[in-house]
Amino acid sequence: MRVLVTGGAGYVGSHTAHELARRGHTVRIFDNLSTGRDFLADGLELRIGDVGDRRAMRDAMEDVDAVMHFAAHSLAGESMQNPAKYFRNNVGAGLNLLDCVAAAGVSHFIFSSTCAVYGNPAEIPIREDARREPVNPYGASKLAFEQALLSYASAYGLRFLSLRYFNAAGADESGEIGECHDPETHLIPLALRAASGEISELVIHGDDYATPDGTCVRDYVHVSDIAEAHVLGLEYLAAGGASEFLNLGSGSGHSVREVVAAVEPLTGHRLTHRIGPRRAGDPPVLVADSTKAKQILGWQPKRSLEQMVSSAWAWTRRWAQQSAKSSTLAR
Repeated sequence: MRVLVTGGAGYVGSHTAHELARRGHTVRIFDNLSTGRDFLADGLELRIGDVGDRRAMRDAMEDVDAVMHFAAHSLAGESMQNPAKYFRNNVGAGLNLLDCVAAAGVSHFIFSSTCAVYGNPAEIPIREDARREPVNPYGASKLAFEQALLSYASAYGLRFLSLRYFNAAGADESGEIGECHDPETHLIPLALRAASGEISELVIHGDDYATPDGTCVRDYVHVSDIAEAHVLGLEYLAAGGASEFLNLGSGSGHSVREVVAAVEPLTGHRLTHRIGPRRAGDPPVLVADSTKAKQILGWQPKRSLEQMVSSAWAWTRRWAQQSAKSSTLAR
């Protein structure tokens, strides 16, 4: 199939785009490169543009069979400080995309959603029918787009999957692509930077949560497992599957302290850390019930926390070497 991947030069989007290509699909990436990196799209068609630009979006939609939508602002903490940025892009620009999808007659759509739509869950693990009460504008913007998807599906015949994934981590086993956010806010890459000495210490945001060791618990899923879920989702929709909301998680959580404990032996370095204040909008525990994804897509994560850390470590060292080489050449 011919697939348009918005935000395909970002972290999860690039892994999914390359997995689509490996499975024989034709991929067109559409990204404004505000946070994406062009080299993450190497070997694939890349069109630079903004999802909010209707003309550019309409042109990118030409001859497309399906759309996967990753283009979004995704920093929960930043969304608390600048909610307008999140609603303007994640909802406003997203509606422009949906308008172009409907106008082009594209009927297959996969949305990169998030566990942040649930807020502070009443029950763990979290099912798809759990109460959705986001605690930050990021989650609220994703939930608003999900509600728009339902309306567009009803009115225009769009069939969609909204994949609510938990904490994406790790890097492609090829070592060619990985996570390189700026600023970086995710735990595993920050812990690896602290272990390598790139930063002086890791700040653990709160140790007084109602969890076994006082630190937040999250459900980590390898980014390659998430990419594979998107490909399975495309095949499901192409076979006539109905619209669904699906969790992507492992069903088990790891605390911040457990992640730190996993990083040290895999890197061979001591990790200096300190306890800082809680971050606004951080729920204590987020763990998925992904039974529905297994039943509908035949999907379940294959890779362990150790594999996430080790693949991210390999990418971190490669990325550091590339950055050093680029700095030397620029002098």
